[in-house]
Parts: sequence; structure tokens; C-alpha cells
Amino acid sequence: MRALKLHFIGIGGTGMGALANLLKQAGHDVRGSDTELYPPMSTQLAEAEIPVLTGFRAENLDWGPDRVVVGNICTKDHVEAVAAIERQIPLESFPSLLAATLLSERRSLVVAGTHGKTTTSSILAWLLRSAGTDPSFLIGGIPLNIGSGAHLGQGDAIVLEGDEYDTAFFDKGSKFLHYRPTRAILTGVEFDHADIFADLAEVIAAFERFVALIPEDGDLVVSATDANAMAIAERAARCRVSTYRLADDDAEIASATYVGRVRVRRGTSRADLEIFEEGTSLGIFSTSLVGDHNFSNLLAAIAVARREGIGAALLQDGTRRFRGVKRRQELLGLAAGVRVITDFAHHPTAVRLTVAALRHRYRGQDLHVCFEPRSASSRRAVFQEAYAESFAGASRVYLGPLYSPGKIPEDQRLSPADLARDLNLRGTEAHAFADVSALAESVLAHAVPGDTVLILTSGSFGDLGNRLLRGFGDAVMFATAADMPAANALCASHGLPPIDPSPHAETIVLRDPEGRLAGVVSLLAEGDSALLFNLAIANDRRGEGLGWILADTVLRRSRILGASSVYLQTNTAAEFFGSKLGFVPTEVANVDPAIRRSPNFTAPEDAVCMVHDLRKRRR
Repeated sequence: MRALKLHFIGIGGTGMGALANLLKQAGHDVRGSDTELYPPMSTQLAEAEIPVLTGFRAENLDWGPDRVVVGNICTKDHVEAVAAIERQIPLESFPSLLAATLLSERRSLVVAGTHGKTTTSSILAWLLRSAGTDPSFLIGGIPLNIGSGAHLGQGDAIVLEGDEYDTAFFDKGSKFLHYRPTRAILTGVEFDHADIFADLAEVIAAFERFVALIPEDGDLVVSATDANAMAIAERAARCRVSTYRLADDDAEIASATYVGRVRVRRGTSRADLEIFEEGTSLGIFSTSLVGDHNFSNLLAAIAVARREGIGAALLQDGTRRFRGVKRRQELLGLAAGVRVITDFAHHPTAVRLTVAALRHRYRGQDLHVCFEPRSASSRRAVFQEAYAESFAGASRVYLGPLYSPGKIPEDQRLSPADLARDLNLRGTEAHAFADVSALAESVLAHAVPGDTVLILTSGSFGDLGNRLLRGFGDAVMFATAADMPAANALCASHGLPPIDPSPHAETIVLRDPEGRLAGVVSLLAEGDSALLFNLAIANDRRGEGLGWILADTVLRRSRILGASSVYLQTNTAAEFFGSKLGFVPTEVANVDPAIRRSPNFTAPEDAVCMVHDLRKRRR
């Protein structure tokens, strides 16, 4: 297909922005318009160098696009849609444009289901990518290992997050009906999207139409524990059907095609899954994901990757390295001993699973849950009673104001005040707040070191995460691409070389309440070994113990990644690393060759090489 000039209405939506990025990579001239944007999509569009016009107006089409791409926010009387029709510019939905431009030459691997689509498709894309197959992918979220929800690969497969939401004002069918699935995952089906589906029967009918699209020589991987999904597969599938489930004992190993048996490691942030394929063990898969729902998502992705011919050893390595998805149980940072985590969960089931998973992982301390009713479904009273049961694992619940309440008929609106009352009656302390500032002040007043704050929102929630991290104090967090110039400048001020952007390297920063980088450290993980390098503290913050905080964070992160040894080189701080953290001198020749080959394994000639054996517990 020739290069097209494409204008996206509502380009800041996760799906729209991801497709815009993908088509820009494919050589098309892409622009768009939207109202206020916020990360991660604002960052993604800027990094892709896609122009975004603020506000909607007819003049936004003056550059003469060949097609105008319509998102869900766009009604038939939208000013830009009307202008496109008047100028005889064809309107296109993003699913149909995706099918027309990219799918005819690729095999579609589609992840569908009410819950878990973003996480499962992110895991699948990462597993295939880390195995060297270079798939394309289009995901309504950002896999943290990759940094983008869209990629045009050289492989013949494309991983797609299959959304059941409707397509456009001129196409009320579900988006995934355009995706031409070769292989698909069905994670589970229940009632959702109350604004477009009348009842569960309508939802099921949409999924049956999707499953029927899979050709006879294709594959469907379906959750064996979801009755609706299994019934859909039985009625609609023409292809081979594989099932997956978690099991508690040996008797359940034969109950599905792919079975995972979970063991959470005590004293770590990891879990081990022994995975069975048709009754035969594939070995142990170690993951930092949290909760049975995410273990199931991982199992589903591995099942499709196996159908794609990926060996167990490569999948074990990819699983160990998978960091998660932005805004899916994403650790925003750790400040004053308080973890701040954000998650997209908005459906009552997703809220319940996420709260329960974090309650289990961080048991012993308080779990503060902040919830913004923002999505079209979460703002509706249809889920009022279900939400009252979803927050049972929380120590304290902070309910934000209803987002854009005027867009929901008054008699159909969820009431945060009534929800707070119902939660208190059930024994969970809860408060409804009129604004985000008051909510943030309450969290800052009640959370103490060791506690976890969970932010649940499908939007920005008034930048609550950053408000809290600034309010608590110096925050330790993963660096973003925007942080790297400042991080390298801080390293250079201490005579350290720039951080080489290896795909297996991570950079962690310590940000002060004003947003300035007060410290930086990097970690390279290769197999069972890791390298701590480029630890630097701002000169005006030295002597405050920040170096210990960052180095200890790297050791904890190394354990999460499954490393058994951490190496470093230093010419000034050998005593610090030895006495404070347990490193001991070693010869460079003893360092894992995979670490020695890295461009980040550099140091002055007089540097001391040291190692920390993570298998030994310090007394």
C-alpha cells in the first residue's frame, strides 16, 4: 500500500495512539488532534514525533489527509467528522484501518476477554520478542520492558489486544471482529461496558462472533475455569482448542492442556510456577507478577508462545525478565518507606482481584486504596453493589469524585458517598472526597513506612501518584527516557561514562520533592548474574545515606530478576560496598563472561572488582 496521510481524531486514546505510532513506523504521514493529553500516551506520541493539534476544529484537516481515523469519542456530529464528510475525505475506524494496512501480510495473535487483555498481550509480545522472533504488536498499554505499545517487527506475527468495545459511530460491531485471528486467547467473559451492551447475552454474542473467525487450522487458548469462555469455545470454535488453568495439586495436572502450579517465594517479590503441557512438566517459570489472575495471564501467553514454537528455556528467561505493564500494578516509586502502585482496574472484578493480590503480597502492613470512578462503566450505578464487595482487602479506601458526571444520566450515576457508606458498614474504613487535593492530603496523613498505596484509575486521577510521591519525600523509581539526559549528566559529574542502553539494563533514579534527580544507579542482568554500575549522588545530597538506598534497591531488584551474583567495579568506595552491603573483592577473570562483554562493564585501571553472592543471607 502507498504511503497515506492519516489524521486521527482523539489520538491520545491508548488504542488510537498505539496505532498511530505503528503506522508512522510503517512509513505513513500521521497526525492527530485531541484535548489535554497525559502520560503515557503524551510521551509516546512525542517520542514518535507525531504532531498533535490541541482541540477539535475543522481547520485541523487543512493539511489534506487521505483518510480521517475515527475513535470512540467521535460522534457523527463531531466537528472534524463533519468537516471530513464535507471535504469528501473518507472516514475510517482504527480497527478497519489496521486490517487494511497491516494484517493481510501478518498472522494475528489476538488476546480477548473481559479482563487481562493488556497484561496478557504484553507478556506474549515480550516472550516472542525476547525469543528473537521480532513480532509486530499493537497493545492498549505499554510493556515496561519494551517502552512502547506499538512496534512494527520483521517477523510474520502481530500480537493484538482484542477489544470487544464498539468500533465507531458508523460501525457498532466490536473492534476485534476486524482482527482476522489466526491464534487467540480468551481470558474470560462477564458483563462489562454497560454503556454499549444491554446485558451479558449481548457480550457473549460478540465473543462468539469473534471465536468463529478463527480458521480451522488456527488455535484458541481458553481459560478452563471460566464457564462463559468455555461455553463460547464449545459453541463457536472451528479450530483446535487448548485450555489453561492454575492447579493446587497433582490430581488437577491433567485437567487442562496447560497447567500452572504456583509457589510464592518467601522473603522475595517473586513467585515460581511449575508449568505442565499436556501433563509433562516444562520446568519452573519465575515471575515478579502478583496475583493468581496474573499467573493465569502468564500461563495463557506461554501457551500461545508454545504454539508459536518457542522453547521452554527461552520462555523461562523471558518470564523471569518481564517487568510488567505501565499502569498495571506498576510501582510508581518508593518514598519514605511507602510503596505507590497504580493500576488501570475499573471493573468490580478487576478491582477485587488487584486489591486481593496486593493484600496478599504485602500482608502485615496497611493497604491504602484510592479509586477514581472514571470509565464509562465505573461511573454507573449498575456496579454500585459489586464495588461494595471489591475493596474487602483494603485497610482504608479513598474515593475520588465522579469524573465528568454530567455525561451520565443522574439516575444512572454511581454515588461515591453511598459507596463509602456501604464500605464502612461492611467494616472497611472509607471516605469520599470532593477533590483530589483533599484525598491526597488524607493519604499523606495516614500512610506510614511499610504501607502500600494503590491508585485505581483509567485516567490521570489529577496526577495523584506524583502528588503522593512528592508529598512523602525523596522517591526511588525506574528512570524514564526523559530522565536519561539528567541521569547521564549526574554520572558525568562524577567521572562516570554514559549509561549504555542495553535491552537488559535498567536505570533507577532517586527524585527529590521538586523533581530533581538526587541520585542514580543502573543494573544490568544477564542470566544468573547482574552488574551494579554508575551509582552517583548529587554533591549537595551526599552523606545522607542515599547511596545505600540505591545500592540496596539494586540488590533487591537483582533478586527479583533471579540473579545469584551481583558484580561491580569501584576505585573509591570498596569499603562502603564491603562493610555496608556485603560485597567482597574478586578477580575480573571470575566475572561472568556475559557481564564482562557489556559496554557498561568499564572502570579505571585501579578499580577494585567486587561481587555479592545473593544466595548468602547476611547476619
